[in-house]
Amino acid sequence: MQKNAGDDLLRFVCNGLDKANLAYKSPKVYTTPRRLTFVVTGLPKKQPDTQDERRGPQTSAPEKAITGFKSSLPIGTQIEERDFKDKTFYFAVIERQGEATQDLLKDVIDVVLTNMSNSWPKSMRWGEHSIRWARPLHSIVCLLDGKVIPVALGPVKASDSSSGHRFLAPKLFVVKGFADYYAKLNEAKVMLDSNERRNKIKSEAELLAQSEGLILSDDPGLLDEVTGLVEWPVALMGKIDTEFMILPPKVLIASMRGHQKYFSTLNVDGELAPKFIFISNMEVTGGSETVVNGNERVLRARLSDTKFFW
Repeated sequence: MQKNAGDDLLRFVCNGLDKANLAYKSPKVYTTPRRLTFVVTGLPKKQPDTQDERRGPQTSAPEKAITGFKSSLPIGTQIEERDFKDKTFYFAVIERQGEATQDLLKDVIDVVLTNMSNSWPKSMRWGEHSIRWARPLHSIVCLLDGKVIPVALGPVKASDSSSGHRFLAPKLFVVKGFADYYAKLNEAKVMLDSNERRNKIKSEAELLAQSEGLILSDDPGLLDEVTGLVEWPVALMGKIDTEFMILPPKVLIASMRGHQKYFSTLNVDGELAPKFIFISNMEVTGGSETVVNGNERVLRARLSDTKFFW
C-alpha cells in the first residue's frame, strides 16, 4: 500500500501541474508507515503568459453578428481584419496573463487530496468525519517557498508544523522547506527515505550476525516489508530455544518470517543457526535486554504452536 500510495501521489500531483501549465523538476515521493511525502523543485513564480487567436465573422456579416462576436471577447482584446480563403474576417488576439503559482497550487492539491482519499484499496472513517484515509489523518504540511498553501481535507488543515517519531520525539516542529523537513525529521528519529532505512536494516543485521560468527539469511522480500514497518530501525538479536531446532529449517523460517517478521541466520556451513534478528522501531535507554526477552517469549509461544502442528 505504501508503494502504490506513493505512485498515486506522484501521478496525481504531476498530472495536476501539467494541467495547470506549470513546469517542474525532480518530482519525488518518500514513504514511511506514518508519512506520505511529495517534493518537487523548479516551479515558476507564475504560469507563462499565453496568446490565443479566435476567428470571428466576415467583415461583411450583419452588424448584429459582428457586435455579438466583439461582446464575447475579454475587455482589451485586440481585433484585426485578415484575409482568409479569399474573404476578409475579423480575428481576435486574446492575451492572457499567467496566474500566480501560489494561487493555482491550492486548487491542484485540493483535487490531489480528494483523489488520494478515494484511491486507497482499504480505507476508514474516524470520529464524525466523512472523509476516508488508510488510517486517521493527523496533519498536512503543504509549503511553497516556505509559505503555507491553505489546503484542507475534512477537519485537517495544512500548516508548516510536523512531528517526529510517535514515541521518541512526538513534539511539533516548524518546517521551512523540504531540506529543513528532512533534517528535522532525522533529528526527531524518523528516516524519511525508505532506501536509507533499508540499507540501515541490512547493514545492522549483517553486523549483528557477523558478531556471532553467523551469516544473515538473504531475504529481500522480508527486508522490503520490514522497511515499510519502521521509521527508526534498530536491529536486535535473540536466540531460538534448543527444543525447536529439531524442526525442519523451512518450517522454522516460515513461522519466524511470516508471523513475526524475523530474519533467520546461518552457520558458516549454511545450516540454520539458533539465533534470529528482529528490527525494533524504538531506541531503548538502559539496554535492550527487556525487548529481546519479550521477543524471545513471543517466538517461543509461536514455535510451540509450530512444533505441535508439525
